[in-house]
This record gives sequence, C-alpha cells and structure tokens, in this order.
Amino acid sequence: MTTQVALDSLDKDQMKTFQDFLMSYNKLSEICFMDCIRDFTTRKVHSDEERCSLNCMEKYLKMNQRISQRFQEFQMIANENAMAMAQKTGKM
Repeated sequence: MTTQVALDSLDKDQMKTFQDFLMSYNKLSEICFMDCIRDFTTRKVHSDEERCSLNCMEKYLKMNQRISQRFQEFQMIANENAMAMAQKTGKM
C-alpha cells in the first residue's frame, strides 16, 4: 500500500514537472515567434528569422537558467538564516 502511494506521488511530481516544461516551451515558442517571424507570404524561413529565433531561444534559456541559480542561492541563504535563528532561539 505504501509503495502505491509513493508511486502515485512520483507520477504526480513527474506530471507537474512535464507540465511546467511544456508551459515554458510554449512561452519560449510564442515569444520568439512573435519577435522574429515577419514574412508570412512564404513557407520558407528566412536566414534572418532563423538567426533571430536562435538568438531569442539562447537568451531565454540563459535568462531562465540564471533566474534558477539566483533562486537557489536565495533559498540557501534563507535556509541558513532560519537555521541560525533556530539555534539562537534554542540556546536562550
């Protein structure tokens, strides 16, 4: 029974992770498409549109990575401060 609960929880976590990935991917696609694609008279993607979309994607992914790093740094500092307060409060 406990194994089934753990599997259900894992499935929900994986589904949430996948949903987050899809939302991020869709947002990236929409932003770069709106910024870079200009010519709708042909099916061909022009080299400047392709270059723009690649640059857009690279910048978005680097920005997303940097935000994640900063959030992790903030979480570590917050955890350290909470532990320091707990130790300080526990000693009094």
